[in-house]
Amino acid sequence: MSNYALVLDKNKQPLSPCHPSVARKLLDSGKAAVFRMYPFTIILNKSCSDVVNQAIELKIDPGSKTTGIALVQGEKIIFGAELSHRGSAIKASLESRRSLRSGRRNRHTRYRQARFLNRTRTKNWLAPSLQHRVETTLTWVKKLIKFAPITRISQELVRFDLQQIDNPEISGIEYQQGTLSGYEVREYLLEKWQRKCAYCGIENVPLQVEHIHPKAIGELEILTNKPLLIKATGHGTRQMCRTDKFGFPSRYVPRIKFVKGFQTGDIVKAIVTTGNKIGKYIGRVAVRATGSFNISASKLVQGISYKYCKIIHRKDGYDYAF
Repeated sequence: MSNYALVLDKNKQPLSPCHPSVARKLLDSGKAAVFRMYPFTIILNKSCSDVVNQAIELKIDPGSKTTGIALVQGEKIIFGAELSHRGSAIKASLESRRSLRSGRRNRHTRYRQARFLNRTRTKNWLAPSLQHRVETTLTWVKKLIKFAPITRISQELVRFDLQQIDNPEISGIEYQQGTLSGYEVREYLLEKWQRKCAYCGIENVPLQVEHIHPKAIGELEILTNKPLLIKATGHGTRQMCRTDKFGFPSRYVPRIKFVKGFQTGDIVKAIVTTGNKIGKYIGRVAVRATGSFNISASKLVQGISYKYCKIIHRKDGYDYAF
């Protein structure tokens, strides 16, 4: 699927998107310029206040790992993207911070004051990993509203009643009184396996409960034989000082973020014509005060001079890939 080019007029008012070939003609003729690379947006050099735009609908399919976003005009797909969330990374960072602070409280050096249970939470508080999903999705909704004439937003909300799938007539207290009502787990397993060992068939010996599928590989601890198993970048950690695994400072973060007009996180294109690293590289850049940058493309490329780099997209807290 090829995304359409989003269009803005001279006053940054959104217009109906155009086909990529039309966008190329406007750019080649000088009637428009590139306003933003992701999502690709062009801006015209004239105002179009009397133009009637076609209605566009924004559709959202939320998920725990990835959220699908699409702009639809009738039956025509204008733009589609998958927003990958950082819920697991946020949880890991919070656990790392908690262990570091706990270590500082337990050590006799670099003392950190004891924590008291005086933390207050707002009425609609969500865990940071969940709040992140809400805020990033809302951020992209607001962003797309600025670039496209969106008149309607729809969101897919799906709930599965697995017990009703097995028994369409279930209702009320029957949800709590299923097929195993009145059984204890061990008694149920003894009756299921006829009080014999599942491996050798021996009887009249002490038996123990084992998992047929190990929990270590993600199997759920349930009694039914029909489980539903589904397997499935940010602005920074706000740490002014990097630490090692013990929580001690290992290196500093420079006060000046911009070097030669670049900052870490920008998406750049580097065309190297001399030296051992001749080639074309596109990816996120990590700056150094010396002007020798690192570019994270398909693999990490180190030691690229700023003279070969050209900014494609400024850092905005997201990484983009096709």
